[in-house]
Amino acid sequence: MRGKRTSTGAALVAGALAVTGLAFAPTAAAVTPQTATINASCGIFGGGAATLTATQSGTSATITLTSSAVKAPVAVAKDSITSKLTLVKASGGTTVFTGTKNPAMAAGDPVTAGPLTGTVASGDSLEAYGGSLQMTIFGVNVTCTATAKQSPGPFVFD
Repeated sequence: MRGKRTSTGAALVAGALAVTGLAFAPTAAAVTPQTATINASCGIFGGGAATLTATQSGTSATITLTSSAVKAPVAVAKDSITSKLTLVKASGGTTVFTGTKNPAMAAGDPVTAGPLTGTVASGDSLEAYGGSLQMTIFGVNVTCTATAKQSPGPFVFD
């Protein structure tokens, strides 16, 4: 009987240590800020405020751009826009996010592109100003550029 109590006690101690270990385990990688705003100019397709929303999981990151100021030039089917978002690294160079994800949009609807995927490294600081968003919609190329730095600041990845 004494052997059963010892093994039960050992199992309880091991379980408590495992739970404690989970409580102090490092959290998932995160990007800060999670959202930033920019003013974008898209030439004849419009311009104005846009929101960038970033997520991170390890070295994989996504960014989604939404704007009620930039309008879809024509009706667009779901996942039919090819997008390439180029962000400028504080350390030099650029990081590119690409994809064909978008909701269905009627002509004149606010534009949403993404989530666009890219690869980041711990400590990367990425800014939209100086970069661009290129979208191809039915063979028509639309290029948007930020007219000033993003607010509240660049995306910094863990």
